[in-house]
Amino acid sequence: MKKLLRALVLFVSFPIFAQQGGMWVPSLLKGMNEKEMKSLGMKMSVADIYDVNTSSLKDAVPQFNGGCTAEVISSKGLLLTNHHCGYGEIQSHSTVEHDYLQDGFWAMSLEEELPNPDLEVTFIVSIHDVTKEILNGVDAITNEAEKKTAVQKNINDLQKSYKREDWQSVMIRTFFEGNQYMLFVTESFEDIRLVGAPPSSIGKFGSDTDNWVWPRHTGDFSLFRIYADKNNRPAKYSKDNVPYTPKHFLPVSINGVEQNDFTMVYGYPGRTQEYLPSFAVEQIVNDLNPAKIEIRDKALKVADGFMRQDQAIKIQYASKFASIANYWKKWIGESQGLKKSNAVGIKKSFEQEFLDRAKKQNKMSEYGNLLPQFEKIYKDITPYALARDYFQEIVLRNNELLSVGFRLYQLENAFNKSGEQAFNDRKENLIKGLEALYKDYNKDVDHGIFNETVKLYGTKAPANLTPALIKDKDYIALGNDIYSKSALTSYDKLKKLMNGKAADVVKNMQKDPGYVLAKSLAANYFDNVAPSYDKMALELESLQRTYMKAQLELFPDARIFPDANSTLRVTYGKVNGYQPSDAVTYNHVTYLDGVIEKYVPGDYEFDVPQKLIDLYNTKDFGPYADKNGKLPVNFIATNHTTGGNSGSPAIDAHGNLIGLNFDRVWEGTMSDIHYDPAICRNIMVDARYILFVIDKYAGAKHLIDEMKIVKPKETKKAKR
Repeated sequence: MKKLLRALVLFVSFPIFAQQGGMWVPSLLKGMNEKEMKSLGMKMSVADIYDVNTSSLKDAVPQFNGGCTAEVISSKGLLLTNHHCGYGEIQSHSTVEHDYLQDGFWAMSLEEELPNPDLEVTFIVSIHDVTKEILNGVDAITNEAEKKTAVQKNINDLQKSYKREDWQSVMIRTFFEGNQYMLFVTESFEDIRLVGAPPSSIGKFGSDTDNWVWPRHTGDFSLFRIYADKNNRPAKYSKDNVPYTPKHFLPVSINGVEQNDFTMVYGYPGRTQEYLPSFAVEQIVNDLNPAKIEIRDKALKVADGFMRQDQAIKIQYASKFASIANYWKKWIGESQGLKKSNAVGIKKSFEQEFLDRAKKQNKMSEYGNLLPQFEKIYKDITPYALARDYFQEIVLRNNELLSVGFRLYQLENAFNKSGEQAFNDRKENLIKGLEALYKDYNKDVDHGIFNETVKLYGTKAPANLTPALIKDKDYIALGNDIYSKSALTSYDKLKKLMNGKAADVVKNMQKDPGYVLAKSLAANYFDNVAPSYDKMALELESLQRTYMKAQLELFPDARIFPDANSTLRVTYGKVNGYQPSDAVTYNHVTYLDGVIEKYVPGDYEFDVPQKLIDLYNTKDFGPYADKNGKLPVNFIATNHTTGGNSGSPAIDAHGNLIGLNFDRVWEGTMSDIHYDPAICRNIMVDARYILFVIDKYAGAKHLIDEMKIVKPKETKKAKR
């Protein structure tokens, strides 16, 4: 254990090489990371980035609603994040009469700010290494399931006993595939109000066509505000709450960016898999991604056809469509990037070096059989992994009738296992929870998606793992029968189906064709797919942990960072263009000129508000234009980001906000698995464009006045 812990800290002390990406724990930047950041141009110290004794940048960067990042940009708790991160909240306040997605929303006073039930932001108070406590008594356990249980018990015990304030929480996350554990003390605020959002023609300009693409011209931002109780502590929504006074907020710089400027992105990257063996990458490229891409492609085409014809449907499905399209396009770019960068070949070369080092260091008895074991299990698990993806993509994610049916299946199981009281408790919560789903539900759209996706399930999923009820059927007839007879197509019908004693409700459910199909698919998955998949996945988890431990030991001078796991990380690099292919070169910045060039009147992806056109024609850019009189919109840099970094602040060498991270270039989306510094770039909204939209377009000057604006030629370090 001592040897391994020494290896785990080597990643902050080995010699500096060319900047190669990485997602680093902010409490462990001292050493190699600090030296490298300084060499790239950073003027701050690492204590400015993370400190538990005084305010630091970490105190201005909360996680936004569990899946994005945000940053505090004023002393009154003003919060900046992406438009797409706040999309659900903007949509929830929208109606046909007051369409904030189409027209935008700007609160001109605190009283006009809109509350958002169930929205929260979470700050990190402190980070602690608790590896010894979590792995205490675990090493001697040989059974993988028992080992996992012991680890979870240690986690639960420490979470309960760890000292913190009454309003604080504790979470523990694994790093390096279970070789290290870190504890995070957190504070979560639950009164978060919508302050401002540009219209989608700015905040989502380019929509799905431009998603994951450079050059980009998107003003992907929205504004919220954190409210607290009179003691400045977290509290549920109340009219008596007041704007939160943060420990730190980010000044906003209008100095702009130049080629090779230092940039740092601070946030909560979701999940990466940088240390997978070649066999796993082959499975992703050849089997899993193609299936998921095809399913979502069918669903998106159906939804798009309806959305283009009906404004009400467009509002209902806007957020869902964006969510489905996001990873559909990401998987396409990821697969192309992995192939183009020869990621499998690079992995195989590394694996040969891994074996060579194991031989030289007399570690073959420990690590020599890892790769053959990986190869066998990945071959065996592939059909089960495919069947799992078909079930999850079609039943749980893309077809709403089937997803409701699955929840009813869980409800029936609760009755069979725990009786009527458990059934009734869950039934009431389920009915209440489904109200929001049916608010944005359209039977015809869902019917069309059903026809297309269930056909894929019945004809392309592994035949021996697919239920007979959907194999080689007349899928049009099947869909017509279900959508004409099932109570799951209407909230009122569903409530009627759920009315009565538990045994009667369960009996009536068996007569509903929508439920019967969903139950059949779910039962097939849990009986025939999940047991084998879970068993092999557990074996792979154990192998991956050992493989990670081996890499740390055999490559002590390597630049190894822990995979992303939705915890606070720092990534840094430089503003830089790139060359994605022969004779193609991209600059590092785009301008409002490009928005006008792409403008297509009436097109929902490329329409432009008339006021923005007028401001462009008169060149009324205020103080936000660059030295050439042009208004920057987006820029790119070499920061290593992923999902969860949406809304992350792009920070300059002095600790000021210069942009807002929102995407990656398509050629580099494979960076979750294989980071290539030549083509991997993150995309950010330039802070000057954000301020321009707030000030000149929206006329919300009071929000600008609330911020601390760092003007050109001011190079003072941000006040802590």
